[in-house]
Amino acid sequence: MAENMKKEQPDNNRDLHIMVVDDEQSMCEFLEIILLRAGYRVSCFTDAFAAVASLETESYDLVVSDLKMPTMSGLELLRTVKKRTPATEIIMITAFASTTSVIEAMKNGAFDYISKPFKVDEILLTIKKALKNSQLQRENLRLRRELEKRFGFDNLIGKSPPMMAIYEIIKQVAPTKTNVLICGESGTGKELVARAIHFSGPYKDKPFIAVNCAAIPEHLIESELFGHTKGAFTGATSSTEGYLKAADGGSLFLDEIAEIPPSLQVKILRVIQEKRFQKVGNPKEIIIDLQFIAATNRDLQEAVNSGEFRQDLFYRLNVIRIDMPPLRQRREDIPLLLKHFLQQYCHEYSREISGFSPEATQTLIDYDYPGNIRELENIIERCVVLESGTGIINLSTLPPIVQQKSQTNQATIELPGEGFNLETFIAKLETDFIEQALKQSNGNKTRAAELLGLSFRSLRYRLEKYGLK
Repeated sequence: MAENMKKEQPDNNRDLHIMVVDDEQSMCEFLEIILLRAGYRVSCFTDAFAAVASLETESYDLVVSDLKMPTMSGLELLRTVKKRTPATEIIMITAFASTTSVIEAMKNGAFDYISKPFKVDEILLTIKKALKNSQLQRENLRLRRELEKRFGFDNLIGKSPPMMAIYEIIKQVAPTKTNVLICGESGTGKELVARAIHFSGPYKDKPFIAVNCAAIPEHLIESELFGHTKGAFTGATSSTEGYLKAADGGSLFLDEIAEIPPSLQVKILRVIQEKRFQKVGNPKEIIIDLQFIAATNRDLQEAVNSGEFRQDLFYRLNVIRIDMPPLRQRREDIPLLLKHFLQQYCHEYSREISGFSPEATQTLIDYDYPGNIRELENIIERCVVLESGTGIINLSTLPPIVQQKSQTNQATIELPGEGFNLETFIAKLETDFIEQALKQSNGNKTRAAELLGLSFRSLRYRLEKYGLK
């Protein structure tokens, strides 16, 4: 029967592999039949431990599991699968949709749950949605890994919501030649994003030309961009191609676009609109086809309002806008960046450093980084070079400015002259920290206890003591 089902598989589903886990043989057989009929590859298990063992040799796009099983619970299976392959989605099947186990499963990363008895159309629709989400996560992961490996995209490493949103924009923009404007403070990785867009698209074999507009003298920038003929101006002893022609077929990255003088902005606007230009000193038009990616650390809208930047050029460039978050707005990514740069510079300088002391780690997380990722990288390189041989980077190894900032941020509490109620103060302090931990862990009390350095029992005692939920 299974062979007949396989012959009916639609081509677009046959590469998608689904694991079904249920201690009831009849449920496994039922799900196998409807999933094979829908065209999916299916592996069924009545033993959750056997399902886990199969993860060593097989990869799955989706797991459909019963929540209540005798050997290993569906919740345990969920945690194991998510730990090994985070992109694999999991749908739980349960006869008790209101149980705390279902809530816990959703908190631990389950995509959805289906209540028994269920309709075939209902579970197929849920499976389709889960597989779409799984494929998107895998594609984003593949893109990030490829860019990390080939073009330094690892400097944008991170799992914070702002970075995940940027990865998605890169994926959507890369296949096109639409104009992109990347905004953000210095050191946030604007050029890396520009390279990621170019090299992950269909024109990756074409030129990527990066131009720092702020680094070129104003009287030379036109000839540098457009090229010039021999004798076009004093000092033009030979003809040059120019960056526009050099980028033909690929991408031109104009960094610090706000520094281009107004007299040249209108000429760039014409190139973007008409895809043609003239060399300095030559009336012949040159036709080009390229993508414009611009970047700035200034507020371009403000520059438009003040008359420093042409409004029509701003609109032409601002088709797709990517705002790079400063590092202080994605502190959850700092530990990942610390690990990455530590490995990089330990390898470069042949040093053996296992990590950072807790005090150094917290200080580096709390620091505001006016120079963003570039500053963080420089700090870690300095620490690797100056590390005294203890095998760990301590607070004393950090630059003085980082240590001073840490000391400034430490609150000093002084006893009021009239005295105060210590127990009330401590209760308020504990309550505030517990509420912050619960918020940061999305209500997961086990994780909240870990954040506070407490046992689960100690946290539960304090929740009851202060009437918190």
